[in-house]
Amino acid sequence: MVDFPILSLMTYLPLVGALFVMMIRGEPDLVARNARFAALYTSMFTFALAFYMMAKFDPASADFQFVEKHVWFDSLKISYHMGVDGISLFFVVLSAFLTPICILASWNSIQSRVKEYMVAFLVLETFMIGTFCALDTVLFYVFFEAVLIPMFLIIGIWGGVRRVYSAFKLFLYTLLGSVLMLVAILTLYFQAGTTDIPTLMANPVARDLQMWLWLACFASFAVKMPMWPVHTWLPDAHVEAPTAGSVILAGVLLKMGGYGFLRFSLPMFPEASAHYADLVFWLSIIAIVYTSLVALVQEDMKKMIAYSSVAHMGFVTLGIFTATTQGVEGGIFQMISHGIISGALFLCVGVVYDRLHTREIGRYGGLVKNMPKYATVFMLMMLGSVGLPGTSGFVGEFLSLLGAFKVDTTVALFATTGVVLGAAYMLVLYRRVIFGPQTNEDAAAMPDLDKREMLIFLPFVVLVLWLGVAPGYVMERVSPSVEKLLTQYETHLAAAEAAQVTPITEENNPADDVSLPMPEAQTDE
Repeated sequence: MVDFPILSLMTYLPLVGALFVMMIRGEPDLVARNARFAALYTSMFTFALAFYMMAKFDPASADFQFVEKHVWFDSLKISYHMGVDGISLFFVVLSAFLTPICILASWNSIQSRVKEYMVAFLVLETFMIGTFCALDTVLFYVFFEAVLIPMFLIIGIWGGVRRVYSAFKLFLYTLLGSVLMLVAILTLYFQAGTTDIPTLMANPVARDLQMWLWLACFASFAVKMPMWPVHTWLPDAHVEAPTAGSVILAGVLLKMGGYGFLRFSLPMFPEASAHYADLVFWLSIIAIVYTSLVALVQEDMKKMIAYSSVAHMGFVTLGIFTATTQGVEGGIFQMISHGIISGALFLCVGVVYDRLHTREIGRYGGLVKNMPKYATVFMLMMLGSVGLPGTSGFVGEFLSLLGAFKVDTTVALFATTGVVLGAAYMLVLYRRVIFGPQTNEDAAAMPDLDKREMLIFLPFVVLVLWLGVAPGYVMERVSPSVEKLLTQYETHLAAAEAAQVTPITEENNPADDVSLPMPEAQTDE
């Protein structure tokens, strides 16, 4: 363990860096250069702290670690409560890992308002890490919603032609769902008298109330995932966002919905989660099959990868709501793996977009001839997205489907078709972009990856192969927390079932309890 508040330091260090960047003055070129370096060093130091935290994390413990708790609003019993367990650990590390990558990826592509761009990314990092560390519902909601502000600005200012439309669509979709989650949080507070997440996880509310609160939280998390049919904001947001914005959106922001299901839906509303599981299964199947078919006919590279993200998130929700060890662990691993692979795929699109300024698949072809290094990296990430054994994409999909087979073979059968369709659209994309005739002279003249781009892709390549071959490092840290979550879940379900079926006998009939107070006889005054 560490003897300093590492979670708070990690969370607010990017905010300090953002304030420092805001104070940079001077010539425009010098300001842009200094802003880039200040943001990069800040994010790299934050990642170093996250790496140190991961090294100090006790893999055998299922409890929250590095806990910080201070009274925030004494009269309302709201605390500043931070902590991580095996479920949230790797999402914190993923957020800290992707931010410096995004800053490096934006080094040459962002030339206007560079200082403001770097500030937006650092503020975004604070809110992302805070979301995964928060152990108080009010604190969680503040970070969860605040993420929208810098992302709205990143898309709305530095995005493509329809950036304002896409930014508003993202904002309105997410905000609408989150208003219902706020109602659920307030209801929990008035019912339980606390906003402490571990306390609420251990003491679920009554069944009837769970049904309504589950739906309220589902509205928020389903939009954030995004699940079908509330996924339509995602392709627009990805297409219009700058490359780094797409990386963060796919790599971290989509994972907040799945994380919400694991923190709120399963532990706090176990009976409702079991009741609505079939609904989630079929929505997941529709997402997997339908969005895979839509991806097959896309002509825009970013749109195709965006629709593939919806399909991959379908495997996550499917795994989580099986409420099996394999399913939940598979869902978590799939989120981590997808964060790495989809981030790298959007960076691959960004590389060719910076050279040719188009995302249209038909404008490319035969890039293997003049960009062999790029073709190799793209191939590895494409195979990871398909779920090839030996890559990180295989582990999460396999475990999620294994959990589904244990619960419902029909659901698992339909979901498995998504693996075949996923291979179809990714192989079509790769064949059209990398192989085939080089009909576009501009594409044929594009240079291969430079040193900066190779440096950006190297950690992605290492992680995809390492997590595919040796997923044990992640699983050892995730498993104890998942076991604790599912034990609590099953215990609450068993207790609820026992309470419903307990027969009234002479021993437990309250009518025979002589200790009950008798009604007083009424007397006339």
